[in-house]
Amino acid sequence: MSLLVFFTVFFGVVLSLVAGSLNRVEYQTLVVTRLESPTPLRPDDEFLAWVVDPNTLSDLVSGSEPATSFHVGLAHRDALHAGNSSGEELFKLRLDRDAARVATLAANRTRPKDFSSSVVSGLAQGSGEYFTRLGIGTPPSYAFMVLDTGSDVAWLQCAPCRRCYSQTEPIFDPRRSRTYAAVPCAASLCRRLDTSGCDTRRGACLYEVSYGDGSATMGDFSIETLTFRSGARLPRVALGCGHDNQGLFVAASGLLGLGRGPLSLPSQAASRLSRRFSYCLIDRTSPSSKPPSRSSSLIFGASAVPRASTGVAYTPMIRNAKMDTFYYVDLIGISVGGARVPGVELKLDRTSGRGGVIVDSGTSVTRLARPAYEAVRDSFRAGASELKAAPGGFSLFDTCYDLTGKSVVKVPTVTLHLAGGASVALPAENYLIPVDTKGTFCFAFAGTESGVSIIGNIQQQGFRVVFDAARSRIGFSPRGC
Repeated sequence: MSLLVFFTVFFGVVLSLVAGSLNRVEYQTLVVTRLESPTPLRPDDEFLAWVVDPNTLSDLVSGSEPATSFHVGLAHRDALHAGNSSGEELFKLRLDRDAARVATLAANRTRPKDFSSSVVSGLAQGSGEYFTRLGIGTPPSYAFMVLDTGSDVAWLQCAPCRRCYSQTEPIFDPRRSRTYAAVPCAASLCRRLDTSGCDTRRGACLYEVSYGDGSATMGDFSIETLTFRSGARLPRVALGCGHDNQGLFVAASGLLGLGRGPLSLPSQAASRLSRRFSYCLIDRTSPSSKPPSRSSSLIFGASAVPRASTGVAYTPMIRNAKMDTFYYVDLIGISVGGARVPGVELKLDRTSGRGGVIVDSGTSVTRLARPAYEAVRDSFRAGASELKAAPGGFSLFDTCYDLTGKSVVKVPTVTLHLAGGASVALPAENYLIPVDTKGTFCFAFAGTESGVSIIGNIQQQGFRVVFDAARSRIGFSPRGC
């Protein structure tokens, strides 16, 4: 009888240990930091004040020369407004822009082709979140340009202006550039535009791009030279010279499209830049004057791909014929607390163009199809049950916590599983983020019914995100800044 009791107790303990191991939740530490205002860009900041040395210029031309690489510094758009608004006000504006952008992406499934119609670009509310400064023309005139993986056509405001919004730098005047040339109506470049027109008097190609919030730019489609801070100079880049512009583009002179279409900068310069680029984004509140290893940056060319593949999670780059500007990947699952969340799989349907996930620089918050989001959210809530819930939500967030008085907390891990065996383990600060100065933190994912799921730039922070079109893959390298 005592032997039976022994075995009963023994197997009971074993079963209890097994059940405990199956239910064990993986946690990581989140350092609790309050929402702060971004550090403003100073007039003497190198990011603002650089002027290229003519003796260091080198043209990047196609032909027998080997492809090259160069770096571009980036800053978050909030740095232009820091000091005028509180961190909480800027963050709310960021979420408003985010909602408008996602609504625009959802509407961008069909593109009308006549010049008078409104073609909706990926950018809404001027919501490209990161920008750089570069030279336009010869000699170069300097301009802030928003960089956006959800847009193709590059454009900037040009004099003479029929209608222009306020920008930081002087408006570019093509009459002062030796390298400016209008694109003829009959040129193949003109036919590549989604919407084009022709000024028959001058024989000049006209472009028009409209945005989801009513913003728009139109003018002459042209060829011009771009100069970067490294001294790299890209001649004969097709871009829009906008004489009639309106909307909420906020201080930037224009936009530099990094999408997959034939008129984006990576596509135009494919032979010169190895069909590769990558970026690494630091938190928006970080000052641009930190050492380069801590700054947001964009790399064009072969150097965009990390030399050591160890630690880089690569997944196939997928083309969606219905939305060919965007970079798609297949999301095959998400783990929360070390366990796969059932029913989460977002693969692109090649026929309908629905499903899949866009990797986007201009959307801040990751969006998941509503059923997938609710499953992930509920798993996170269960794993974070010891945290004090904050009443209500915040903007588009429905899962928030009151971390007042805390310096560190434990939160369930979150890992994205992509096709090809790629797993992207997110740092805690990439998904539980401060939304005010009171200690409120929210789970930085949201649901969508639009059919367009997106990996946003908050979740990308700290990763070098590699767009390697030469090998049709997208990579995520942790601690890549």
